[in-house]
Amino acid sequence: MEPFIITIGRQLGAGGRAIGHFLAKEFDMDYYDKEILAVAAKESGYCEEIFEKNDEKKGFFGNAFRSVIPMIGTGEYYNNSISEEALFRLQSEAILKAASTRSCVFIGRAADYILRDNPRCINIFLTANYEDRISRVMERHNVERKAARRLLEKGESERAEFYNFYSSRTWGEADTYHLCLNTSVVGIEKSGEIIKEFVKAKFGL
Repeated sequence: MEPFIITIGRQLGAGGRAIGHFLAKEFDMDYYDKEILAVAAKESGYCEEIFEKNDEKKGFFGNAFRSVIPMIGTGEYYNNSISEEALFRLQSEAILKAASTRSCVFIGRAADYILRDNPRCINIFLTANYEDRISRVMERHNVERKAARRLLEKGESERAEFYNFYSSRTWGEADTYHLCLNTSVVGIEKSGEIIKEFVKAKFGL
């Protein structure tokens, strides 16, 4: 069967990770969330920490990250600067390469935009009611409600700024995606099943 791709944009606490893992298992697909950062680091030669610190953020490094950058897997250091745009390009190349070899699920990181020319790509966006998202953030990060609210607001602001800047689209806007789903309506598990059937119908599986 010809490989196909599922990208999942998501609000923080909407269940994107759980649903992504479910779909990857059901369709025997490779799963990439933060895993793509390790791939990009390995293929570029930069240490993974550089990608992690800039993950789904715009403005972390200012116009350029100027420092002594450790190279991955060596004791050597690289005296130079690397721009956010260069990091995004390296991450994009890793996503494109992974998508060219096997069926994949990509979580966030503007993968829907990066793979916009791939006809075998389906783009999903997940939202959930505010209280459900707060509860999941509290549970996942083991924090009180006030801290969870700060994490949610900061995380969503960074995701939107990152996506809007690099894609010239609007994060979470319905017409950017093939399917938008509120996971609070039927729960995470049934939401995963709905998306599974949608994907099967889309690709005739």
